[in-house]
Amino acid sequence: MPNVSGVIKSIQDIMRKDAGVDGDAQRIGQLVWMFFLKILDDQEESLMLLSDDYNSPIPDHLRWSAWATDPEGITGDALLDFINNQLFPKLKNLSLEGPERDRARVVRTAFEDAYNYMKNGTLIRQVVNKINEIDFNNTGDKHAFGDVYEQVLKDLQSAGNAGEFYTPRAVTQFMVDMLDPQLDELVLDPACGTGGFLAHVMDHRIERYVETVEDRATVQNNLLGVEKKALPHLLCVTNMMLHGIEAPTNILHDNTLSMPLKDHKWRGKIDVIVTNPPFGGMEEDGIEKNVPQAFQTRETADLFLVLIIELLKDGGRAAVVLPDGTLFGEGIKTRIKEKLMTECNLHTIIRLPNGVFNPYTGIKTNLLFFEKCHKDGKGNALNPTSEVWFYEHPYPEGYKNYSKTKPMRIEEFRDEDSEQAWWGDVKTRAERKENDRAWKVSAEEIKANGYNLDISNPHRKEDGHKDPAELLAAWQENRKQLAATQEQLKMALAEALTKSTAA
Repeated sequence: MPNVSGVIKSIQDIMRKDAGVDGDAQRIGQLVWMFFLKILDDQEESLMLLSDDYNSPIPDHLRWSAWATDPEGITGDALLDFINNQLFPKLKNLSLEGPERDRARVVRTAFEDAYNYMKNGTLIRQVVNKINEIDFNNTGDKHAFGDVYEQVLKDLQSAGNAGEFYTPRAVTQFMVDMLDPQLDELVLDPACGTGGFLAHVMDHRIERYVETVEDRATVQNNLLGVEKKALPHLLCVTNMMLHGIEAPTNILHDNTLSMPLKDHKWRGKIDVIVTNPPFGGMEEDGIEKNVPQAFQTRETADLFLVLIIELLKDGGRAAVVLPDGTLFGEGIKTRIKEKLMTECNLHTIIRLPNGVFNPYTGIKTNLLFFEKCHKDGKGNALNPTSEVWFYEHPYPEGYKNYSKTKPMRIEEFRDEDSEQAWWGDVKTRAERKENDRAWKVSAEEIKANGYNLDISNPHRKEDGHKDPAELLAAWQENRKQLAATQEQLKMALAEALTKSTAA
């Protein structure tokens, strides 16, 4: 098995020589469509061995194995012309007729916004030959590529907007574990990015509940994802293929917010929603009209929260990453939080420390877990939020912040003295107790405080809570030190000016 990480580094080095590839975003975009075709071709080789009836929806001369696998094959201007004038136009317009129309639709969707940035056909051949060193029918290669795949996502940080679709693995895994999606439940990530949550949902269900071939098909069919942007969508489709989904047609290239909520095809039908919606951004004009007037805003995270509440079926459950601004925000944010607490049981908020999403953003974030209430005969919510449990996630010992080289680890959630241990039974949560990191607040208190959910840990000793006399003395000492420093600077400046005049 080759060093997959080394192969990808070599590919990136080759791409840097090409005048057409400008920056990390284009380099990743180029890399991903090429990997997509290689993975698809390796997958189809297996399908052809398993079934004499299988035929690829891609014409034979356009399949990766036909033009890419011979290291001495087509290269230079001929290869560049083939990719730009034959491969891309055909893949963007594949026929959707025939038994393999689902796979054809996946390819068409993957290439509708893909682009060949490279301008040097000789360098393209070098990249192709490197990619051919990896066999995606080899289990070891697939597992190794999974780790490299995540590194590729981290490399997008210099593209500027990677934080919109990258969630640390530890966070995604914890959220999925606490939701515990069952085999036959319909799971949705309405802002799926590169598919981190969906991959963990698949792994979770396969490890715990899959026993037959039919069970595995159920897992694939009950997984839905939607991503607005082309690059993360293609990454997600590729990710799902690496996880064994032959035709990930349920990964849509679309904006979940673009359909009026009252007419949404999934309204009231989803069992489990797990997501990290984009926050800090604004939707295009008119999108806010798709939600009721009382909740209309262009703030993306707020719109997604309203959407999630409406898409859940009665008894459905969700886990959502949201910024601090949603917790303490007023106005429309208050009305959205009131809707959340009266139509759902908001039972848990995990307060994450700074830096979890470094280096993408320093915004403090929270994990909200809630369940959609059943209704009585008059449409009134049964058992809405009565109390909210909060848990303050600490830094690991010796850490003052997270970083690219020191990210959050899943072990932090699983230690004996951690969220997963404190959570108790995944469904009942009956064993919970208050401690130095955990506390609960009644719904009445939250309502009386204007639905402000930005509630600090009452058990934490604040550094600023000192005797007033001590604080005054410290302030006076700081003033004396500042005055002394200013005097030293004046003397140094005067001396420098004197020497300059004398010269």
